[in-house]
Amino acid sequence: MPKKDISTAKCQRVVNFYLLAKAIVIDEGFGEEIEWQNGVRFSEVDERIFLREVAWVILSSGMREAVVRDKFPAFSLAFHDWAGASQIIMNARCCRKSAYRVFAHRGKIDSIIEIARLINDNGFCDFKDKIASQGVAFLQSLPFLGPATSYHLAKNVGLDVVKPDRHLLRISSLAGYASPGELCQGISSVVGDRLSVVDLVVWRYATLNPGYRHFLSSYLH
Repeated sequence: MPKKDISTAKCQRVVNFYLLAKAIVIDEGFGEEIEWQNGVRFSEVDERIFLREVAWVILSSGMREAVVRDKFPAFSLAFHDWAGASQIIMNARCCRKSAYRVFAHRGKIDSIIEIARLINDNGFCDFKDKIASQGVAFLQSLPFLGPATSYHLAKNVGLDVVKPDRHLLRISSLAGYASPGELCQGISSVVGDRLSVVDLVVWRYATLNPGYRHFLSSYLH
């Protein structure tokens, strides 16, 4: 919930900002992205989906999304299009070599292979049970997943959480909230969108509008 010193009027301005941001994001052609995030359910995530999403999140760490999106189809082919952890491990040397030609970052590639190894050794059902019971804490124990990227992955596999990335941190601070989670919860409680959807809309709006901090500061104050 919002901090107590945030007025009702300001809360409404934050909600109005969100609705404006959502309209802009949809108008810019990202409506399907919102629909995808809204439709992701953890119960429906299988091994192939998880491997794909963990690779996407690891590659995205510290990289512009456009760069990752451009390279990801070829990168996926290097890993047999995420057919399964066992296939990746059986062909780890070839996967590593082919993936490096697409994305020359050994640390990220080795982390993806190591996560595939963990899934192969323990079985995806056990792996998924740990995510269900431990949530982000378990994801953060995986190679190359930190405080922000673990939330990014959790969101991408259907957990209704908010990632504390730099845009969400800036916007929540400008709006007077203690954290991105409080910001998104305040908006969600009014408009009914999932936390992960609110997160996505606010983040995508920020990437589309480099001057968002100046606009938001003027809009809310």
